[in-house]
Amino acid sequence: MAAAKVKKVKVKTHSGAKKRFQVTGTGKVKFQHAYKRHRLNAKDTKVKRVARNAGVAAPANAATIREMVPYK
Repeated sequence: MAAAKVKKVKVKTHSGAKKRFQVTGTGKVKFQHAYKRHRLNAKDTKVKRVARNAGVAAPANAATIREMVPYK
């Protein structure tokens, strides 16, 4: 008697997370910094310069984010 095939359950991707995070080839989680959209004349140059570059999520948070975006 052949063993019955068991279908794996697909995991739904978190809609908010898929717009905000990207998983790199090495498995790191990239995100864009906040506070770079409006009222830029009131913000310090250093704040704007740091926010310009993508950030990398901490390993503790990256595991949670990867669960939210399983197929990215």
